[in-house]
Amino acid sequence: MLKRFAISTLAEEIAVTLADYNDASCLIYGIGNVGRQDDGLGWAFIDWLEDNTICPKADLDRHYQLHLEHADLISHKKKVLFVDATKAADVETFQLEIVEPKMDHSFTSHSISINAIMNTCQACFDFVPEVQLLTIKGYEWELELGLTEQASQNLQAATDYFKKVST
Repeated sequence: MLKRFAISTLAEEIAVTLADYNDASCLIYGIGNVGRQDDGLGWAFIDWLEDNTICPKADLDRHYQLHLEHADLISHKKKVLFVDATKAADVETFQLEIVEPKMDHSFTSHSISINAIMNTCQACFDFVPEVQLLTIKGYEWELELGLTEQASQNLQAATDYFKKVST
């Protein structure tokens, strides 16, 4: 289950800052594919963290998609922030959500949801970290390197937001 928060109420509702993730017990994980235009937004966010030495104590990682083995990865963390691109019509620029464990029907060789990863983590390791999902609005998904201008602006809005709440 995802609990969605509009950006206007985000600070009051969940008050997350990147400083909350600047610890070895935390993971910030970019999902996507830089070779498919805006699908690279998750990786671009991780690049921004690395380029600006933000959250140097956290584990920063990126991958094309989630796999069952990620349940083991997150079982060793207190907090996890997943970052991914979205096509969702209800997301204007970016959105931050609290994610909870839930077994769903997304489990295939090419797709598994964050909820299902968390549910597997709970079932196998009797532990679930605090998990949030940052989705950034994307527009184009063709085989091409580079973000579209609109997606780059949305990434900038997300990074600006985190700079603002983290100071």
